[in-house]
Amino acid sequence: MTGRSAFVVGWPIAHSRSPLIHGFWLKRHGIDGDYRAEAVPPDAIDAFFASFAERGYSGGNVTLPHKEAAFRACGRLTPVAERLQAANTLWLDGETLSGDNTDLYGFTANLDENVSDWRGGERALILGAGGASRAVIEALIAAGFGTVDLLNRTPARAAALAAHFGKAVRPGGLDLVPKLLPSADLIINATSAGLHDDAGLAIDWQAARSSAIATDLVYVPLVTPFLAAAADRGLRIVDGLGMLLHQAVPGFERWFGVRPEVDAEIRALVVADLAR
Repeated sequence: MTGRSAFVVGWPIAHSRSPLIHGFWLKRHGIDGDYRAEAVPPDAIDAFFASFAERGYSGGNVTLPHKEAAFRACGRLTPVAERLQAANTLWLDGETLSGDNTDLYGFTANLDENVSDWRGGERALILGAGGASRAVIEALIAAGFGTVDLLNRTPARAAALAAHFGKAVRPGGLDLVPKLLPSADLIINATSAGLHDDAGLAIDWQAARSSAIATDLVYVPLVTPFLAAAADRGLRIVDGLGMLLHQAVPGFERWFGVRPEVDAEIRALVVADLAR
């Protein structure tokens, strides 16, 4: 399999580590292909997807803010992408633009790798109701959590997202964190708080169960203020880099015909790049 090209598209896109990840796997497996970053503003994204084949691409990844536009552009969707109404992995099936959502797989695989007993908790607490929260909610319901508390700075946005999933998801504002934190088995930061070392969310972690697990979808820095404070309380923590790495696996396999491995070498490569 030679000469295939894939991409990651977003706005902005310079921060993306996807070209580093896929470039490493292409080299490791001796594949004659390439993977590029495409910076496309929202007002041009529909035209970009419509000219997919003309640009010579066999597939690509979609990041913020284009996942819902990708969903609308696809003529064929996997059941996961259909349920989440967002696509982050695209390919051509004949002449039909097809889409999947691998965020759910990435989130689940990251936790499975680091805390194998995370499934089946009674309550999970998600902070943030943005696009990534859809995949997290789906993963938690599939993993058997009885209740998912979804809190957002704007409660109405949490309520709108919760309505998509039914009674298992209970929406509210971030002011409910002190009330709900003590009963949570798994706490997820799905906001951008803590990104690039900003102050992060103010949480009184002393109220949390010492047996709880905390994970952050942010991976710059690797240990966010959210995770550092949770670790100080004695909680087990899982950083967001594993989700980025694992969600990339199904797309690479689909475009280039080889299923790559997430191992210590690829993780160390990205960690070193983040440090720079």
